[in-house]
Order: sequence, then structure tokens, then C-alpha cells
Amino acid sequence: MQTTLRVLRRVAVGLLVLLLVLAVAGGAFVAWTVRRSFPQVSGSAALPGLGAPVTVERDAQAVPQIWADTAEDLFRAQGYVHAQDRFWEMDFRRHVTAGRLSELFGPDQADTDEFVRTLGWRRVAEQELKLLDPQTVAWLQAYADGVNAWLAGRSGSELSLEHGMLALTNRSYDVARWRPADSVAWLKAMAWDLRSNLDEELTRARLGETLPRDRVDELFPTYPYDEHPTIVAGEGTKPPLQSAASRVPTGASTALRGIAHALDDLPTLLGPHGPGLGSNSWVVSGEHTATGKPLLANDPHLGPALPSIWTQMGLHCTRVSAACPFDVAGFTFSGVPGVVIGHTADLAWGFTNLAPDVADLVLEKVDGDRYKYKGEQVDLSVREETIRVAGEDPRPLRIRETRHGPLISDVSKRYAKPGSGEYAVAIQWTALRPGRTMDALFALDRAATVEDLRAAASLFEVPAQNIVFATTAGQIGYQAPGKVPVRSGYDGRWPAKGWTGKEEWTGYVDFDDLPRVLDPDEGFVVTANNAVVPADYPVFLTDDWDSGYRADRIRSRLERLVARGDVTAQDLMAVQRDSRNNLAPALLPVLLDVDLTGPAAEGQDLLRDWDLRQDEDSAGAAYFNAVWRNLLRLAFHDELEKKEWPTGGSRWYQVVTELLDEPDSDWWDDQGTATTETRDDVLTAAMRDAWTGLQDRLGDDPADWRWGELHALPLESQTFGQSGFAPIEWLVNHGDVEVGGGESTVDATGWSANHGFRTDWVPSMRMVVDLADLDASRWVNLTGASGHAWHEHYTDQVSLWRRGRTTPWPFTRAATRAATDDRLVLRP
Repeated sequence: MQTTLRVLRRVAVGLLVLLLVLAVAGGAFVAWTVRRSFPQVSGSAALPGLGAPVTVERDAQAVPQIWADTAEDLFRAQGYVHAQDRFWEMDFRRHVTAGRLSELFGPDQADTDEFVRTLGWRRVAEQELKLLDPQTVAWLQAYADGVNAWLAGRSGSELSLEHGMLALTNRSYDVARWRPADSVAWLKAMAWDLRSNLDEELTRARLGETLPRDRVDELFPTYPYDEHPTIVAGEGTKPPLQSAASRVPTGASTALRGIAHALDDLPTLLGPHGPGLGSNSWVVSGEHTATGKPLLANDPHLGPALPSIWTQMGLHCTRVSAACPFDVAGFTFSGVPGVVIGHTADLAWGFTNLAPDVADLVLEKVDGDRYKYKGEQVDLSVREETIRVAGEDPRPLRIRETRHGPLISDVSKRYAKPGSGEYAVAIQWTALRPGRTMDALFALDRAATVEDLRAAASLFEVPAQNIVFATTAGQIGYQAPGKVPVRSGYDGRWPAKGWTGKEEWTGYVDFDDLPRVLDPDEGFVVTANNAVVPADYPVFLTDDWDSGYRADRIRSRLERLVARGDVTAQDLMAVQRDSRNNLAPALLPVLLDVDLTGPAAEGQDLLRDWDLRQDEDSAGAAYFNAVWRNLLRLAFHDELEKKEWPTGGSRWYQVVTELLDEPDSDWWDDQGTATTETRDDVLTAAMRDAWTGLQDRLGDDPADWRWGELHALPLESQTFGQSGFAPIEWLVNHGDVEVGGGESTVDATGWSANHGFRTDWVPSMRMVVDLADLDASRWVNLTGASGHAWHEHYTDQVSLWRRGRTTPWPFTRAATRAATDDRLVLRP
């Protein structure tokens, strides 16, 4: 017996040792697999095609500053470095924009591919290449050559961990060479993310099926011109709505519902889309700053992504000349040459979404492959494409278009495709018409004067952006670019009736008629997706502005700073972190006036002591936002279908604020009960439900309640972050991050009232540029410079971003050299 036990113990110990050896070996293999794609950042490496050596200097955050003798070498090196750091992201993006995700991930993405192919992003990008300046095309090709030089000889996990994982499930996938159209096509994805009022147009149409027009308009109030600022100053109060298309035909409702579902599916791949998406940007004149030169701040609000949608970079000609005119640094898109937001040696610029109405849904009467137009039957334009699907046979795709655009109703699987006598839906969108935005980006990257900026802006078509700018010479201003349609017979608020020929685009707003500001008397310019122009402005851009709560708050803080004088970069960074709830001044007094009894009455005490700030440790913010969510549910869910339930955001702030003065409005009454509810009934129920809900979720003691615990930001890989395989998710995800801020707050961490409190969009980066000393500028990215999971710079900026901190932004040669931790020389 003893011998047997000794043998068993030896076997057990042996098995344990074997398991430990296998675990160590397995861990070493995993570590080797993960790390083998990490970029070389020091020493030297060959980059075929260079005319001379190029230096890549990286600072403590691994942000690269590239120094080259020629522009072609500069962009060749940028392509190489982007591929080093972010090639999986680049490869994924080009598959999104080309409608080729099924090649990577199989049949689950086929519907998305059909939608993108029908829109034709890649086709339009290829057409744009023929319109671009030859020099732009040459720089795009140099960038592509740099990417391809890095790709040469690499495969699988040598490219990225994700490519290695993909090889386990899709052995047929081969990485294609990078092409210039791959870069241009990404601008279409950004235009889609920032696609103005298409969702509002669709929502109005669906609501119009069951609600009278005046009640629909109550849910889409016009901009509060008498309360919130416009970018371009002027007089004017709320204007009457422009003449719009009449009620949507009943027979079109099925098609429009299908489109709603199709639109919902696509943004999940490009980042969440919602009413909080926008940005903040402002500029302060040197007359009011401590340095005597302007300060410029920007923080674009986009869906959170891991890695961040941006990557920081400097692009420098070693000697700036007409032959090599670039000395620029800022935030770039991996896969796209140049800098998108940043500064040159003489001029800084920031972007927010202008959001003009540049996309319309057009109802068409389709019969087979013909459609009606001005009383005649016209042939549809038809093209055939093939979608390759990993693990399955290719799928044919038949794409049909009218004179207005592609029939996106053809690709919805949630209803039958239109047949004889039924309505179809086309999309008319400026981004589907070839343009020269890529020329504009290169022009911005060379801009030194206001005239240079205007010349670049005149080429910038989609997505139309508000541009704020400042120069080292001391000028500040604003310029609206973009291709904005002029309409006849309708205003774009509702789907157009395509068959009539009376509701059409007749041209585009002339660039010289687009709004601009130069050196305003008040000494600053603020843009935060608020109305650009006053009500009486002669050019129509849109009626669907953000309601201006963020802009009003930023403006009020800047007015105080300017009155004080000696404004600093630190002052502007503090404004970026302003977490004040801008609905609270209107709603809070009414909540405190409600006669509330029972345990929930403690909630009123919590609100009385609340400072209106939505810091992550605020119990008052947690309770107020829970009340807000319940208010929206109780007031509107009974009359609206789930698809139209309020998400929150500035429009709903405005709707509810106006209803607070109408305590007996039908919106307060629950249509599902026999009694008639009033405003105070709804507010009472909202506070009680919020109190019990937070007790269940956060505990009985309100002192332990934290807004950040409710409002956490999930930082997950966009591709493998929800794979369902825990070890993979552990490798590629960062996990939840508690954040403050909120909806229509300057620190805009948005959330949807339909889906809980979790953060859906964020300030994707923050920057403050000091035009007195560019090396004193500051910046921070959401995640980090690297796109490689488990790299030390994959998420190293998350904690800085979360706390509102920034890092130095060196620019001059002396400053970048002093900040260099690693230096790589790329040799011909």
C-alpha cells in the first residue's frame, strides 16, 4: 500500500511539474506571439524607395516625430510608421469602407457589406483619385509604398496579434497591398459617422405615421436663438419652419422602418452614433492671454475605440521649402497620410462637426427595374458585384440606383424588397459625389496664413466641419467649409418625393457664401455644434443643430476668463473638463418643488446639496441622471414606439424644458391608464423609481453612490473585444473606466437613456495649442500610440485622459530631440 501511495505521489508530482512546464512554455509562446509584431523603434531599418535617410524620434509616449529631406520620403515614412503601429486597424478600416468585412469574419458581416457596397464608398474613393491634384496622388502613393514596404515578408502574427488570431479561423485570407484608394475611402467612413440629420429625418417620417405634424414638431424644437449662442453673430429669433414635404405616404412606412434598422446596424462597426456626437473647439485672442498670443483648444467627440481613432504624429521637412513644404504635427488617422487636426509652424486649427443637412432620404416609385420621374418611367442604373465570404461561396449583389442615389431599401433584410407599385428609398448624400477633400488636408498641413486656410477650406467637402484657427501672427477666426446642397420645393427635414421632380437639389452653396469670422471684437470664437448662423442668415444650412447647451456653457466660462485677463493653457484645459449638468438649472427647481413623501424624499435633500457637477464620485449626479432617465421613460414611452424612445441629449433637454411650463400637456399623461397624469405626477414617479433603482444597484446608503460607477466607459477592441472567448478578450480589452461628465456637458461623455448609463461617446482626444510657444502646447489621446494589444503604449494615456491630464507636445527640432526616448533611422 505504501509503495502504491509513493508511486501515486510521484505521478502526481510529475504531472504537476509537467503542467507547470507546459504553462510556462505556453505563456512564453503566447508572449512571443503577442510581441512579435511590436514595432522596431531604435537602430536602423531599410525602407526601399527613400531618397535619403529619414529619422523617426519617439518620446515617452512613443509618439513619432518624422524628419525627412523630401515630401515623398516624409509620407513614405509615415506609411511605414503607421503600419508599424496600427496595421490591424488600417486593414480593418479598409475592409469596412470597401464592404469586404465578410472576407475577414464570415457571413455575420454580409449584411453590412451589402449596405456599404450599395452606398459605394470605395467606388467613390477611386473616382476621387482622378480629380485630385497630381501631387496629392503622388504623396498618397508614397504613403502606400511605405505601408507596403513594412508589409513585405510579414504575415500572421508578424503583422499583429489579431492577424495571428484570424489565421486560426480564416486560413484563406491574404493581406493585400495598400493602395491610395484605401486611404481616401476612410474619409467616407468619417463622413458617415458625422452624417448630419439623416437619423432625425427618418425619425420625423416614422413619427408622422401616427402623430399629427404639430406634435412631431414639439419633439423637434427649433434652435433656441434667444437663449443660446450662434457662431456667427447676428440678430434673429426662432424662425418659422421652412416649407417642408407633406406627410410621408402611408405605403412608404414599411420601407422606412427597414431603413431604420439598416442604419442602426452600420454604426456599430464605426463607433456608436447618437445625438451626443459632436465636438468642442474654441480659440482665444492674444489680447486676453498671458503670453500675448492666441490659444486654441479642441476635443472631438466620437465613439470610444481601442485603440483610439486618432494617432499622434509630427511630420517635418528637415528644411522647409517649396520642394518640401511640411512642418506639421497633430492627430492623424492611421491609413491616411498627413495630419487631420493640429498645427503647422505658423497656424493651428481645430474641427467640430458643422452638421449641415447634406443627406436626404428620397422616396421612389419603383416598378421592376424602372422608376417614375416626372410622369415617365426611367430605367434604374444597375450594377452587379460579388461579396466574398470566408468559409462560404461568394454572394452576388445587385445594386440599383436612381438619379438621386442608390436604393438602400434594397439591402434591408427586415422587410420584403419593393416590387411593382411599392415605394423604395434612395439616399442622396454629398459624400457619394467625388470631391477633393484629400487635397484640402494636404493644403491645411502647409497653411501659414488665413488666406492659406481659406484656400484649403474651399477644397474641403465632406464631412463638412467647423474650422477654428489661430496664427502665430495673432489672428483668430472661424471658417465653414463643405459642399452644402441648395434645395427646391422642400427643406430636407422629411424624406423627399422623388417621383415628382419638384423636390430636388439644384446646386451647392458657394464657398464665399459660407459663414466665417475673423478677429471678432469679443476676443474669442466658440464652436460646439451649436447653430452656426443667426435665424436671418441668407444661406440655409440646416434646422437640426445641437441645441447649444455646451456652447453656452463654454462661452460663459470664456467671458469670465477674458474679463479676468491673462488666460492660460491651463485655464482652457479646465474648461474642457467642465462637468456641469446643463439641464439641471431648468429641471432641478421643479424637482425640488414637487411634494414628495416617503423614503424617496431623501432624494430631494441629495439634490439640494448637489453642486450640479457630474464628477465621477458624485452621488447627486448619479441620482439626477437616474431621475432624468425615468422621466423620459414615463413621459414618452407610452406614445412612441421603442425605435423612437428618447435617447437623451440636447434635443430632449430642450423638449422637456419647454414642457415644464406646460404641466397639463398630453405628453405627461400616460395613455395606458384610465387617469390623467400631470407633470408633477411624472416627476414624482421618476424620483421614486430612481431612488429605488439606485438602492438596488448601488446600495442603500446614498453616500456610497458614485456617478462613475453607473457611467463607466468600456474600452474594448472593436473587432475581438466581444468575441465570446475570454482569453482573447483579456488580451485585447482594457476593461471599464469610471468617468465623470455626461450628456450635453462640456466634458461630453455621452450615454443613451435607452441603454443604461454606460458611456457611448467621449472626447476622443484633447489638445491646447499655444501660438506663443508651440513647444508649450499640450495634448492627450484616449488610449495610446500603439495599436498592438499588450504593448506598453496600447493604453498608457487612458489614466491621463480620464483625469483630464495632458502630456508635452514638442514640435521644434530642438524640443523633439530633447524629448526623444527612441530613435529609428530609416535607410534607402
